[in-house]
Amino acid sequence: MRDIRYVAIPGTGTHELPPLLVHAPAEHASSGEDVSDLRSAMVEAEDMLALNDAGCEDLERRKFDLALQLAEQYRGLLFHWRWGDSVLEWVRQCEITFESQEILRKLLHPDVWPHASRSSFVTLLMDKHVPTHGVALDRAVGLRLAFRQPPPIDCFSNQFLFYLNSTMAAGAYQTWSHLAPDEPALLPPERFHFEVLNLGN
Repeated sequence: MRDIRYVAIPGTGTHELPPLLVHAPAEHASSGEDVSDLRSAMVEAEDMLALNDAGCEDLERRKFDLALQLAEQYRGLLFHWRWGDSVLEWVRQCEITFESQEILRKLLHPDVWPHASRSSFVTLLMDKHVPTHGVALDRAVGLRLAFRQPPPIDCFSNQFLFYLNSTMAAGAYQTWSHLAPDEPALLPPERFHFEVLNLGN
């Protein structure tokens, strides 16, 4: 159980924040993207399979199954990255809102963006139980902090896609969020309202 310390906001009113515009892709990518991802994953799958006595047909089937898994891992990574990108853009919009309201202005540290104290906005999303359709917000923001653009599948090794991407993303977020000053910085969820709009392709 975490130690929850919310900032004190004068008054009792609810503050309206900009809508969170989620630019996540549709649940299924276009067939052209699927074929391209699968083709790249096949190369990685071939490198992963050890030479053995399996017949050519069996080896091809195993390679195809492994490539499907790699392509699915990559699509999951992209889905998280796009959520993280949407969240960081929302944080920027929230900063503008905070700057325009005298009551909220002093709550933000005037540091270089994205300062770790902005992680309080990510925590606000979690506290408000924003529906993310399986996306872990800390991992999503961590991926976006690590990658400025969504990298193509052939930039990743198979080991990264299977073992490292979730660890790396969570580590990036934890490192960033723990740079915040040790003082109450969390935003009380009952004092803020915003809409979540899915702009999936």
